[in-house]
Amino acid sequence: MPAPLATEAGYLLARAGGRAISDLNRALQAHGLRSRHYTVLLVAAENGTLSQRDLGELLGIDPSAVVTIVDDLERDGLVLREPHPDDRRSRRIVATGKGRTRLAELTPLARAVDDDLLGGLDADERQTLLDLVQRVAHG
Repeated sequence: MPAPLATEAGYLLARAGGRAISDLNRALQAHGLRSRHYTVLLVAAENGTLSQRDLGELLGIDPSAVVTIVDDLERDGLVLREPHPDDRRSRRIVATGKGRTRLAELTPLARAVDDDLLGGLDADERQTLLDLVQRVAHG
């Protein structure tokens, strides 16, 4: 790595993030999903009250991409678009029973990818890294 890049936080974070996404995509490929599908399914299972727009804002995904991701998950029977109780114009994205089952199958894969990515760090270093990256990611 060129010396100037070794001290560029943005480059290093992007490189680490790119590696994490590539590795997760490879792990999910056999299940017909990608990292964005996994994160949307995870959030839909945790919080079934979010609209597509809310999901996009929460996950930092372009609204048109969220529509495509939710379409894919809905086509596979993993999520449903339900009427939002507080906004007739909006639909909330809710994980189905099949979606929750699939998520339970995929979560160990995602954890294994994280374990591999962070394999060179001990438990305290991992926690410190997560704390710092959260602070950077959320301002």
